[in-house]
Amino acid sequence: MTADAVDAVDATDAPLTRESFRRLHPINVPRPMTRLPGRVWTDEEWEQIRRGYRARDMDEKWNVFVEDDVLFLHRSWTGHGVYEATFALDRGRRIVSAVAEGDGKRYRDMGDDYDCLMLELVISMIVLGEPATELRAGLAALTAKASGRTDVDAGVVEHSALGLRSGS
Repeated sequence: MTADAVDAVDATDAPLTRESFRRLHPINVPRPMTRLPGRVWTDEEWEQIRRGYRARDMDEKWNVFVEDDVLFLHRSWTGHGVYEATFALDRGRRIVSAVAEGDGKRYRDMGDDYDCLMLELVISMIVLGEPATELRAGLAALTAKASGRTDVDAGVVEHSALGLRSGS
């Protein structure tokens, strides 16, 4: 399929699938997440999440798709799976379980608080295109705390972890 054909497919509302991506690698060492986002996503938000997200250039870092009720989040450059989140119906959609990549050669473990925040942040900012101001501030604060540095540039941290979203 040519790049133009892929873009034409992306222009539809057809959900992205595993086959929509050139290379994907499953999580190598699944580590159950002990903290989960408490957010309940609306039916409309769930439909947008179900459509997934494809990185379109080198500044974007995430590819996202859903199979059944499981959301898969992969790094765009390597294709490595980083998070898998299972959703259930609960006055909307809520994450009821999730795993993160536990293989330190594939993804650096920054702790449960970080993984919980990153999972919600990728969904909110990258997939849904929300400003996610509070979550972004939380990412900067957690990164500064983990590094022991007070001079951490929030924009650099954000770009390193999240990349950009097309159209933002």
